[in-house]
Amino acid sequence: MRRLTSSLAILLSASACTTATTQPQVSTAIPEPMVAPILTGPEALDTLTFAQPQIARVTHVSLDLALDFEAQRVSGTATLDVLARPDAHEIVLDINGLDIVSVTDMRDKALPFTIGAHVEEEGKGAPLTIRMGDERRIKIAYRSGPDAEALQWLTPEQTLGGKLPFLFSQGQAILNRTWIPTQDSPGIRQTWEAWISTVIPAEGEIDVVMSGIEGDKADPTPPPPNRISHYFSMDKPVPPYLIALAAGDIDFRAIGPRTGVWAEPSVLDRAHAEVADTEQMVVAAEKLYGEYRWGRYDMIVLPPAFPYGGMENPVMTFLTPTFIAGDRSNNGLVAHELAHSWSGNLVTNAVWGDSWLNEGVTTYFENRIVEEVYGKKRAEQEAALMYANIQEVLEEVGMNEPGTALSTDGQYELGSAIAYDKGAFFLRTVERIVGRERFDAWLQQWFDNHAFQPATSELFLADMMANLVRSDAEAGALMLREWIFGPGLPSNVAKPDPAAFAEVDGAVSAYAASGTIPSAWDNWTAAEQIRFLDNLPAELSHEQLAALDIALGLSGTGNNEILFLWLEMALENRYEPAVPQAEAFLARVGRAKFVRPLFQVLWDQGDWGRPIATRIYAETRGSYHSVTRDYVDRVMSGGD
Repeated sequence: MRRLTSSLAILLSASACTTATTQPQVSTAIPEPMVAPILTGPEALDTLTFAQPQIARVTHVSLDLALDFEAQRVSGTATLDVLARPDAHEIVLDINGLDIVSVTDMRDKALPFTIGAHVEEEGKGAPLTIRMGDERRIKIAYRSGPDAEALQWLTPEQTLGGKLPFLFSQGQAILNRTWIPTQDSPGIRQTWEAWISTVIPAEGEIDVVMSGIEGDKADPTPPPPNRISHYFSMDKPVPPYLIALAAGDIDFRAIGPRTGVWAEPSVLDRAHAEVADTEQMVVAAEKLYGEYRWGRYDMIVLPPAFPYGGMENPVMTFLTPTFIAGDRSNNGLVAHELAHSWSGNLVTNAVWGDSWLNEGVTTYFENRIVEEVYGKKRAEQEAALMYANIQEVLEEVGMNEPGTALSTDGQYELGSAIAYDKGAFFLRTVERIVGRERFDAWLQQWFDNHAFQPATSELFLADMMANLVRSDAEAGALMLREWIFGPGLPSNVAKPDPAAFAEVDGAVSAYAASGTIPSAWDNWTAAEQIRFLDNLPAELSHEQLAALDIALGLSGTGNNEILFLWLEMALENRYEPAVPQAEAFLARVGRAKFVRPLFQVLWDQGDWGRPIATRIYAETRGSYHSVTRDYVDRVMSGGD
């Protein structure tokens, strides 16, 4: 997943990891092919699931669901294949807000079940305990709640086409339990299949895509004549948060023999042009770290309400339209989500406190793809922006803050400069010390030897010591344990090339000294423009802001990353002409990376900004995904 702006309060709430002295053990009592192992040991214990996978675990999910756009619910059945100990007679699942109609065996005999107490904290939901006896295949009839947090239902008026409704899901980290009754933990990998039926509206066709391969397997419960059923399957075990769905007025256009993009018709031309390098990226990724194992790599550009930059759902990456700039300057996002096909989807963190294994490794991999496709200069500039993110966080919270460790006992913290950028700089540092050729060979074997399996930080460290490190002296130079389990930045960090932004940093100094606005702006890369705006003085007069806007065209830019930085800077300085621009931006964009900080800036401006924030949020809140709403709700309630 592409990063969010992180909350300082959430970062501070993370605690240091108490590392285990024993190595994680892999369960070997699973004879079926393509059934992923599970990890045991305290470092692999997922506290965000009610499941007891050592006793009974889900290995396959079969969904047969109908989409109801009017009621904003999904309903139907989930059939679960269970692998259990011979003496196991119960299985515990995760649910949140589901209406459970019945639970039966495959002969339609009712199975007793209980729903435990709801746990509001972290959205954990409630345990669904099923007394299955000796049955190892069970069917659950259910429907989702009207406010299921994973599902974003859009009316036709909220789409660009204006004719048909739209639905998309967002499961990471533990939201899929609001529409699928299963064991919702990244360490319990499952294969799946799904039949999804939709109405056939008079206005056109509602098409459906999922994070699986579309096929033509007959629906076991054929839909009525006014509905059509779509079938999808994923024959490789994946963590359940990667089961994803989108449905609406969407069209497809191929990029290469195994790549393509879906989008609303009015967006498709721009989306296709923006991601036209994707096939080249797949080739570059395979050159670096081996075969792409998922068959196709398609993408869907979703409506602006999508809360993230991207989501790495297998075979169908979900993307925000806000990355479309017309010049491919923001499609490091595509490289990031593609890289997740190895780090995150192929090898997945077993617990969310080790999310850097997904995001940090992926951010490193992303930068290597960018270097292969766009060259060393762009890669170094983007790495320098990452390093600045790390420094900014560490300056705010302190080098010794436990939450700045890569592996934490805290819950999953989306978007932290630690999980993403510190994780990437850890691997960058190891690469610099041992050499790129040896490092690349090690990382490829990590992906190969742990494919379709969960992993922990301890397992990652053990693999490095066994398969990469050649001597005690080298181990000391690498400072592996300090990087993974220690706070701050170790002293051996491989800093970015200071020449990457030499011209821009000179322009920043010139502006600070004399107000000189750079004449080379239009020739700069997007990374250079971001670097300049990020480093301007915090306090600017209204005259200075007006001059910058006129000279650089900030309020009229087509790059949303640049526009966001302009609006943030202008609102911080109470620049009234930016208020209607911000209002229009917040009304059309639901990406939390942009939305939350702008509301935070307005809120922090007290009597000037809070009435503006309150007015805008009253108009826009209903259009935001639950993830974005949750962030902004905290801001508007005075939280951090």
